[in-house]
Amino acid sequence: MNRSLVIVGASYAGVQLAAAARESGFDGRIVLIGDEPDAPYQRPPLSKGFLTGSLNEARLPLRSQAFFDEEKIEWMPSMRVTHIDRARREVELQSGARIAYDHLALTTGARVRKLDCPGATLDAVHYLRDLRDARRLAQSACAARRAVVIGGGYIGLEAAASLRQKGIDVTVVETEPRLLARVASPWMSAFMQRLHADNGVAFAFGRKVVALQALNDAVSVVLDDDTHLPCDLVVVGIGVIPNTELAAECGLTVAGGIVVDEHARTSDPAIVAAGDCAAFVPHWSMDARACRVESVQNANDMAKIAALAIAGRPQPYRAVPWFWSDQFDLKLQMAGINTGFTHHVLRGTVEEKKFSVFYFRDDALIAVDSINRPQEHMLARKLLANGARVAPHEAEDAAFDLKGVMQ
Repeated sequence: MNRSLVIVGASYAGVQLAAAARESGFDGRIVLIGDEPDAPYQRPPLSKGFLTGSLNEARLPLRSQAFFDEEKIEWMPSMRVTHIDRARREVELQSGARIAYDHLALTTGARVRKLDCPGATLDAVHYLRDLRDARRLAQSACAARRAVVIGGGYIGLEAAASLRQKGIDVTVVETEPRLLARVASPWMSAFMQRLHADNGVAFAFGRKVVALQALNDAVSVVLDDDTHLPCDLVVVGIGVIPNTELAAECGLTVAGGIVVDEHARTSDPAIVAAGDCAAFVPHWSMDARACRVESVQNANDMAKIAALAIAGRPQPYRAVPWFWSDQFDLKLQMAGINTGFTHHVLRGTVEEKKFSVFYFRDDALIAVDSINRPQEHMLARKLLANGARVAPHEAEDAAFDLKGVMQ
């Protein structure tokens, strides 16, 4: 019997899962369904090089059409799956057409969290999740002089840096008392704030946006202390919501994401999930609580694990999470998760903007943030993957050879 694999979602996880399935020896039909008209593309550059204009659209595609043709992967653009019939093992499209599957992969990703206040639908309000968003924002930025960025996470800060590089005055509004409060240490938050302030970015911390008001040809962003911030465009980066509706509607277990085991399998053995939509208990968790990891690395690595499960060669997901962010002249690279760290040590020179921060829980290394030190970032990933023992005083000593710990 010919086997068939249907993949719902055509971004990083979906494309990687299709490729990995072929690499794992899956020789049946593969259908990759995406709801966007554009070929699968890289998303991280949208808030960086694409917005500044240093990277053009031709460099965005993840894979060429030739790849899909050669690997016999049926890519279906501008298609939305509306229903999963688990009993019949079929997915239904918005057209009413049905596609049968032996294996189903949900790589549905996440959507932006929308601003909820009066004026939130004004034309000057922008989000940055897909290529359509990025095109619209890049066009609006050409004529803008002032911008307000709502949200001090990575997307907000990358957008702020890109807009400043285009000569636009930028104010970042953040409800928390510091930047990157959910993902970075207070020390790193303070460093990133100084970086942006030195480049002319203004901040409003501990403030909530209560309204957006049309102001002639511009917009006024109204804060909860009655501050009014006039601007030409607004960029909203306040998080994302996982796309779990399909999974929930067909009865799969959903709790903050589509729940999967260490092999990326859902509560239905015929269905796997990977990427931003998937919730799992990571091997580095302190409390066995399921979480989602929103990153390119997680999407790609979990997709490979899902493909192995489909191929009948399941392996546990043990990848070390890593991330990166480009802002102004800095490349911030993160390895591991610093949640629950008890102390940190600095390696390198802050003044030269070339250093790493090593995070420890008691005496165990759990994460490393690196600024403009790509080789040290790669080494940190290896140290964490191998469970290498590094003492805090060793990490702090610039003369200590960290590579020797691996031997």
